[in-house]
Order: sequence, then C-alpha cells, then structure tokens
Amino acid sequence: MNDTYTDLLACGDLLLFAGAAVSGTGRREFHSQASEQGLTLDFLHEYVHLLHPDLYAAMLALPVNDHNALRIVHTLLSRPRPDGPGHPRENELIRRRLSRTPPQRVYRLFRRLAGERVNNRRTRATVRAWVEARPNPALDAVKYRRGLHDAVRHSRARLPEDVDRFLFSSPRRRRRHRPEDSPLLKAHSRAHYSARDLYELPYTVAEGFAAHHKVPRARFLEGIAERTTNRERLRLNESSRRAGVAPAGALGDASLLDLCSHVLGLPVDERERRREELEEALARSARHAAGPAAGTWPATALVLDDSHSSSGSPVRRNRPLAVALACHHLMSVLSPAASTYWLSGWTDHLTVRPLGPTHLAERILDALASSPDRVVVVSDGHDSAPALLADTLRLWRHRVDPDHTVSLVHLNPVLDVAGMGPRPLSPAVPTLGLHDPATLPALVELARFGEGRLGLSDLRAHMDTAVHAYLEER
Repeated sequence: MNDTYTDLLACGDLLLFAGAAVSGTGRREFHSQASEQGLTLDFLHEYVHLLHPDLYAAMLALPVNDHNALRIVHTLLSRPRPDGPGHPRENELIRRRLSRTPPQRVYRLFRRLAGERVNNRRTRATVRAWVEARPNPALDAVKYRRGLHDAVRHSRARLPEDVDRFLFSSPRRRRRHRPEDSPLLKAHSRAHYSARDLYELPYTVAEGFAAHHKVPRARFLEGIAERTTNRERLRLNESSRRAGVAPAGALGDASLLDLCSHVLGLPVDERERRREELEEALARSARHAAGPAAGTWPATALVLDDSHSSSGSPVRRNRPLAVALACHHLMSVLSPAASTYWLSGWTDHLTVRPLGPTHLAERILDALASSPDRVVVVSDGHDSAPALLADTLRLWRHRVDPDHTVSLVHLNPVLDVAGMGPRPLSPAVPTLGLHDPATLPALVELARFGEGRLGLSDLRAHMDTAVHAYLEER
C-alpha cells in the first residue's frame, strides 16, 4: 500500500459514507430523531459528492439502501457535472439502479424532480427511458396514477394510446371503452359502479373500491388474495386469520427481513404454537437469500444484539432485532458450522425478544473462544461499558491475534448521528452499516478496507470491479 495520508483519510471518508448510506434511512431510531438523521445524511451526501464525485456515483453499485440510492440519483441528475470519461457510466448506473428499485419510490423521485423543475436533457432522458421500459403501463396507470402522470408530463414519454387517454382525458371520455383498451383499465372504470369488477384490480386500488361498495372484509380478502404481492400477503396474513379466511400464499415467499419482522410482531405464545410453520418459512427464505453462496463460508461465529435498544423506534419497531434474526438464519445457510451468541444468552431463536442491557465484550470473547475463522457482530454499538469493550478488542487484535488469523467485522443496522456513520465498537474492528441481511456477504468483503491494511487505490479498484459486475448482472 503506497497511499499518502490524504489518501487514507479519503478512504476513511468513503467507508464512513458507505456505512451511513447502507444503514441510514432518515427515520427515527432508538437513539436519534428523524430530523437528526436527515441532517447527518444531508452533510455526508454533499461532502462526498463534492470531494469524490466519481466514487459518489459508484456507490450505486454497492448495497446502499433505496433511500440513499435515490438521493444519489437525485443529486447526479439535478447537479450534473461536465461530461467526462465517467459520465456514460454514471448514466448506466442510474438506469440500472432505478430498474431495481420499487416503482413507488422511483415515481416519488420523479415527482420531486418535476416539482423542483429539474428539466435538463439527461433527467428527461432518464425518466423517459424508465417509463417506456415499464412492463405493464396499464398497471402503473391504475396503481401509481399520479406518479406516472407527472413523469410523462415532465419527460414527454410515449405511452400506449389507452393508457395515455386514461391519464390525460376527461372523466367523460375515459368512460367510453374502446376495443383496444386494456382489460385492467376497463375493470377500473366498471369498479366505480360494480363491486364484482374490483377483484380484477391490484389490492391497494381494490381496497378503496371495497370500502366504497361496503364489501365485508372477509369476502374482500378472500376474493382479492390472488391479486396481492408477497409483501401484501405477509402484511394481511394475520388480518386474514382474524377474519376467518385462509391466508393466501406461503410465508416463505416473502423476503427474509420482512418475514423476520413479521415473526417478531407475533406474540410469543403464537410463535410457540406455530413453530413448525414459522421455522420452515424462515429456513426456506434464508436458502433463497443465500443463493449459490450457500455452504461456502468458513466457520463463523455470530454475536447478535437482542438488548432493549434493538426494539427500535415506533416507526421502525423491532427493526434492529429483525436484522439480527435474519442474519442468524442466513448465516446458518452460508456456514453450516456457524454458531450464534445472543447478548442475553437466549438460545431459542424463534422466541427472541428485545430485553436487557448490552454486554458485548463478554459475548464477543465467548465467540472468539470457539476458535472460528470469522466473527460477525450485529449490533447498534451502544454498549453498557464502551471503554471495556474498546480496550478488550484493541488488546485482542494487537496482542492475541496481530496476524489477523481471525477476521472480526461489526455490522450496524442503525446510523449514529453524532458520529455521522454506524457507531463503531473499537478502532481495531471495521464497522459498516447493514440494512438488508441479504447483502451481508458483500459488506463483509467491503469491511476489509476498514482494517487499515488497504488504502484508497485498493478501494478504487474494488469499486471499479463492483461497478463492472453490477452493470453486467442479468
């Protein structure tokens, strides 16, 4: 490593921003308010965009969360830099990231750009390309009507004639069905007058019509089951049970993190009663999240935080604990020899609860005593004895394992506004943010740069490789 001191500082800045962009959502957390989160993220985005514009765009290839990915896209589109060697690659990164982002979030971004009158050619081309590539314009017109309307007006995108007429014609003209009209648009028009036709619409649209026609909840849930998404089915699972309707779809169809959040929201006695069903769904979802990486990790010890602060906030209830639980199930697939250490000493993973103090030092030493190849700590970093924890990790790294035979990584699901990044455990341990446990393998790889043995040139090479792989993915 031949980097200068300035290069090392730049590397630290970029890792700090990467950690914040992965974990920070601008929403209230256990230790901070939403306004504080927003100010911290505002500063970090501005700082990195001004000092490292090329690497700022490359962050889109890393597992940053949707909130920060769309902030990066907004900055790149609203404040374009002069055309340079990296400009075409920026366009590719923007379009690829938008194609993988939930459409409601993308439409929200487009409405913001239109409201701020960001009207440069690059922005219009980006919006137009995304809108015209949508697989089902009629579905978007019904489900995201205002967003699509504003995006088309802003970019002059071309839509099928029936969708264009649905968005921009008067109500009287829209009621005149034409042979070429989409069945979905016809069903939407008829649903104003007939309850039978609302079952051909997406759940979020049909729910309003069901209320208008005073359709009994049980009948509506039973009839609309086939029109719901995996996340909607998971959210409606319990209300369907209460209404006496068999839940549609399997729990394991949901993402691992969503499923863990759902499980933690259930009373403990219900988790016990449905143990076989829930554990089977969690295992199935974890296998899907691991994909081809299943069984490829060395012996790994997981230290998971289930202290009181893992309960999160009223707007993100149990989110840190759900991330930790998802990491447990994912790691059991990635590393068959994995072992898990909850801070509370709890051993029944299905009934874990956010309770008690945070004693990280003891549990990390327990994990190290099992002689693993890798230790992964998932915690918000707020320890009951921070000085003891930092000294313990520093002495272990410099006196017990100076050759780094055991890699130790800290993944933090919460942004610490005071430190403008994920709160670290110790300078001896690299810390990165964690939003979706499915990205855990990529984050562990990135954490190598936080150990101080690799510098800015190595980080740039890693980012170039990540961008190339991201753009080549199918």
